[in-house]
Amino acid sequence: MKLEKRRALITGASQGFGLAVARAFVLEGAEVMICARGTDTLYQAQRELSELGMSKVLAMPADVSQPAEVQRLVETALTELGGLEVLVANAGVYGPKGAIQDVAWDEWAQAIAINLMGTVLLCREVVPHFVKERAGKIVLLSGGGATKPLPYLSAYAASKAAVVRFGETLAEEVREYGIDVNAVAPGALNTRLLDEVLTAGPEKVGQAFYAQALKQKEQGGSPLEKGAALCVFLASAASDGITGRLISAVWDDWENLSAEKLKGTDAYTLRRIVPEEK
Repeated sequence: MKLEKRRALITGASQGFGLAVARAFVLEGAEVMICARGTDTLYQAQRELSELGMSKVLAMPADVSQPAEVQRLVETALTELGGLEVLVANAGVYGPKGAIQDVAWDEWAQAIAINLMGTVLLCREVVPHFVKERAGKIVLLSGGGATKPLPYLSAYAASKAAVVRFGETLAEEVREYGIDVNAVAPGALNTRLLDEVLTAGPEKVGQAFYAQALKQKEQGGSPLEKGAALCVFLASAASDGITGRLISAVWDDWENLSAEKLKGTDAYTLRRIVPEEK
């Protein structure tokens, strides 16, 4: 029970990867508050998790791009769970698909509001509590957009790169309080986001990305459980002192990571590569 006596707030947890993380947390002994914008799928997820019979599972609808809703969400989680030790900021969207000059600006800005500003708002609300307790675990969700260009998905790519840099920055701000902040790249997942790409078609997302999505759909993608297991690791005492990192669930040997191994290195971070390093 790696997360026994830990209480976690997990956003975007009504389906897909967020639900897989919540399930893994519950099975490891954590009490959880899950949130999402859609109420029907959210409460269905709550029922499913509660049926595991492991620990308390609460649910609350919320839009993470709205400051007042985020404030109520965190306050409710703190009150109903009696405290928080973990935040998993998973809520996110692809946003508009297409060339930057063609997409609707309000849709582009809304994707930034959800993916980036929603993540920052959540951290702003939980950090004061973690600082007071001088402990806490923050897990942010990254993705392919953080480490390489994603043509025709510019809002997603820009926001995810920004989330990783924000996480690195926040990690330094709160390091002295024993708070660990890390970003997770869960791999290519077969979730509703993949279905969105296939529905949009090659004319919107580009032929190369569409072909990659088709192949992923056929082959099954990365297991949701692998990324969820990494989130469990980063929420547990096993990862104490590991902070300011972007870790791939699929490609990195995270099971054997330790703060001591990473000390003094810039491994698993976003950095500029200069010619002499190639």
